[in-house]
Amino acid sequence: MKNSTRRDFIKTSTVAGLGFSLLPSSVFAKDAPAKVRLGFIGVGMRGQNHLDLALLRSDVEVIAICDVQQRMIDMSLDLVTRYKKPKPMVINDGPQGYKKLLENKDIDAVIIATPWEWHTVMCIDAMNAKKYVGCEVITGMTIAECWEIVHTSERTGMPLMMLENVCYRRDVMAVMNMVRQNIFGELIHLQGGYQHDLREVKFNDGKNPYGGGAEFGAKGFSEAQWRTEHSVLRNGDLYPTHGIGPIAMMTNINRGNRFTKLVSYATKARGLHDHIVKAGGENHPNAKVNFKLGDIVTTMISTSNNETVLLQHDTNLPRPYSLGFRVQGTKGIWMDVNKSIYIEGQSKEAHRWEDAKEWLDKYDHPLWKKYGNDAAGAGHGGMDWFVFNAFVESVKRKTNTPQDVYDAVTWSAITPLSESSIELGGETVEFPDFTKGQWMYRKNNFAIDDSY
Repeated sequence: MKNSTRRDFIKTSTVAGLGFSLLPSSVFAKDAPAKVRLGFIGVGMRGQNHLDLALLRSDVEVIAICDVQQRMIDMSLDLVTRYKKPKPMVINDGPQGYKKLLENKDIDAVIIATPWEWHTVMCIDAMNAKKYVGCEVITGMTIAECWEIVHTSERTGMPLMMLENVCYRRDVMAVMNMVRQNIFGELIHLQGGYQHDLREVKFNDGKNPYGGGAEFGAKGFSEAQWRTEHSVLRNGDLYPTHGIGPIAMMTNINRGNRFTKLVSYATKARGLHDHIVKAGGENHPNAKVNFKLGDIVTTMISTSNNETVLLQHDTNLPRPYSLGFRVQGTKGIWMDVNKSIYIEGQSKEAHRWEDAKEWLDKYDHPLWKKYGNDAAGAGHGGMDWFVFNAFVESVKRKTNTPQDVYDAVTWSAITPLSESSIELGGETVEFPDFTKGQWMYRKNNFAIDDSY
């Protein structure tokens, strides 16, 4: 295809509502750039994680960085100097300064790692500026925002990838490999969530990089400046994507299957108040704050293929970290909390758990076998490398991203849907179909291509 014909084809297809994700990758590969020129919107602690990965690569150029805090910019420039890379364009022009970065024609793609409330407008502005978008979780905070993101991607033909890294966790990918080889039989029920004590993240005065204290908001550091406020004002599953991302890929959501209904319940809120009293005393000003977020939020989701999914959001109480995965089918079950598995007729003893390691090693995903050494040392056990690599490779090849815009909004929509269900006293709510029926025809190619 000539370039003009290609552009017409993209425009026609997206306007028709099929979306960028339905186009064949070969359409775009011809003009793939040798290097990806990246701009970073938000270089706080998470943004610096992505920046570090970018600076390690020979196929990425960091063109510009943008943040509202000089401290974060200085830390990022120290990283650039450490890797002996050219100094990028620096933008620190307040909350709207990112628009100046988007005006830069030399930038192919952007990484957005800012507070949640900025994600939608930044994603939309970036797609309108014809940039690939890699956005930290979550994307839309409301159902209306989710629809606006989908419509913008379809209208502009620009892909958006929410950078959900747990889909690339080694054990999760091994289990997905087992699912695809029918080791668990037909899937029946799956569980996951975000079960992570975040009290020292939500309260961080900056004196200790790992958090602590009783401060948040204007007196807080890093995520404590903005994330804790969501616990004050909102009650729902505020961070569903770590759990739902892998589950969605295993059950072919948006690719032959879809979520249909959701119901959520929340417990009382006690954990954050107790932490403030313990860290700052009963007379600390924040001890008077009323937190709306229930300490544990439980969500059930049904699918068109009649699997059930259970998610739990549990970040305010003392507990060890676990995403609480459970994959259960007609032949067996895997659970990550006890690192155990049982496959009927194949496990060593009937009705007894066995260590999953032997199974996970046997079914280690081909991507991890091929790129495990490259990912060594990267954040979150290496899965940060995989999700970043998938985004970069998509931009290089001018293909859609393996976790696409429909995944981004579907996983993000769980938050406002859960808020609505809780507000309605545990009423079941309908789950939107952001693909507008195309889920029935799309194929699941996630982690099948040997590059991502």
